[in-house]
Amino acid sequence: MGVKLYDLCPGTELAIADLKGKRVAIDASIFLYQFLATIRSRDGALLTDNKGRVTSHLVGLLSRTTNFMQQGILPCYVFDGKPPELKRAVLEKRAAIKKEAQRQYEEAAKAEDVESMKKFASRTTRLTPEMVDEAKQVIAALGLPVVQSPSEGEAQAAYLAKKGDVWACVSQDADSLLFGAPRLVRNLAITGKKKKVGVLAYEDVKPQLIELDKALAHLGISQDQLLVLSLLVGTDYNPGGVKGIGPQKALKLVKEHGDDFDAVFKHAKWDDHWDLGWQDLIKVFKTMPVSDEYTLKWRAPDVEQLNKLLVDEHGFSAERISRAVSGLTKEHKARSQQGLGSFF
Repeated sequence: MGVKLYDLCPGTELAIADLKGKRVAIDASIFLYQFLATIRSRDGALLTDNKGRVTSHLVGLLSRTTNFMQQGILPCYVFDGKPPELKRAVLEKRAAIKKEAQRQYEEAAKAEDVESMKKFASRTTRLTPEMVDEAKQVIAALGLPVVQSPSEGEAQAAYLAKKGDVWACVSQDADSLLFGAPRLVRNLAITGKKKKVGVLAYEDVKPQLIELDKALAHLGISQDQLLVLSLLVGTDYNPGGVKGIGPQKALKLVKEHGDDFDAVFKHAKWDDHWDLGWQDLIKVFKTMPVSDEYTLKWRAPDVEQLNKLLVDEHGFSAERISRAVSGLTKEHKARSQQGLGSFF
């Protein structure tokens, strides 16, 4: 879900060519959930192999990742670990919503209401440990780094970016900015035509770059104040924030009270809305566990392993795999000859 900051932090438009040769850290869970939510049959059913195992996430992962690679982008995928304890209530609520969506889907199926089936099916999306493991294997077979976070993936991705191991984080959420990521690229996953909500029309969606230092300077606030503002608006740990306070009002409060955060939350009547202390939430962001146990190396795709994982195991066509990786080995060889350093 993530914090809603884009109204306050507009990005600058990027062309895909601007990312050629750039290392980027991708929040794997957001991509995989998107594939599971959107890559479905007309009635909302997930794509499966001949053994009934879900393949929607693998179809999306193969297509999108090889597209990035063909554009010269150097992605690494960062996976979530154990969520913070404070997130438990949020996860339980999401599980309840999915359970209700499943009930509504089954009712729609009985009524043979295909449109409702499709709508409710996308809300039942679950990412299982088996799906995560399969995704990691495919990513590794494509020659890309897999980074396992001890906790939140976006915190780990931000850590990679702060260290300079990657150029930017890639996500639709702005949470990586709260963890101090110097650059965030959004819309990379949905570049192209996108249907407008509620109307029969489409809009062009292009990648955007948000740079943390420029965003803070534009807003006239500090990193700590950005965290406070985000809690008022709502984060993954306090969805919805404080009722009646949107991004603009939150910014106004933060700028009025400066670094007197007690005054900010007293004015916002935080205690009337939340049992947990705002100090505890700030601590979650500032002390989120990250790991140095990773290796970032980009190799040539292992076509034999890809065929084993996707063709032999899940019934993908060998021709499809061949088309997907066509040119990637040559691209890798060219990079190796020039040296990765020439791309940065």
